[in-house]
Amino acid sequence: MTGSAKDRTPAARQQRVWDKTAPSYDKQISFFERTWFTGGREWLGERARGRVLEVAIGTGRNLPHYPADVTITGIELSPAMLAIARQRAAGLGLEADLRAGDAEQLPVADGSFDTVVCALSLCTIPNPAAAVAEMRRALAPGGRLLLLDHIASTWPPVYAAQWLLEQVTVRTAGEHFTRRQLSLVEGAGFQVMEAERLKAGTVERIHAVKPA
Repeated sequence: MTGSAKDRTPAARQQRVWDKTAPSYDKQISFFERTWFTGGREWLGERARGRVLEVAIGTGRNLPHYPADVTITGIELSPAMLAIARQRAAGLGLEADLRAGDAEQLPVADGSFDTVVCALSLCTIPNPAAAVAEMRRALAPGGRLLLLDHIASTWPPVYAAQWLLEQVTVRTAGEHFTRRQLSLVEGAGFQVMEAERLKAGTVERIHAVKPA
């Protein structure tokens, strides 16, 4: 076996996946945003306030949807994805603080953000419970958690198809289709303000608040 132990961690494997995917990611995801996650990024942006931390910011596709009066910090595991996000921010004229980092060990101070956003990423983060706990730590009391992701369907035939697909995607890309984040959010002590499921229950939007 070659490579260090660090190179074989789940985070390192995910970094390699996203570094490889980065050049084609925007083209691939744009189709799904039109047909599956329709309006999701706008939904997130409409609810963001104050000091915003976006976890797993990817190529920065949420950046155009944030209000003009917020400050934006973005954390991304993949250097290749982060480079594209920085280019997008520059093209939009945004002074976003975009940093390399792991969602399970966020390089930010406790209680330093008013809003934490995570879009289409808890499905691939190796330990989503740890990531949600880190998001809670990063939020100030009364701060908002905004999530968008694909989840296990409420319709059995769709769920069965998701389960079959997952047998391949978990091994090849670390991507899960039968997870659901709501229980993690509730378990972390958040108060859920909004939770809606769309597309046969395969897409979920969550707006939760860290108790003051």
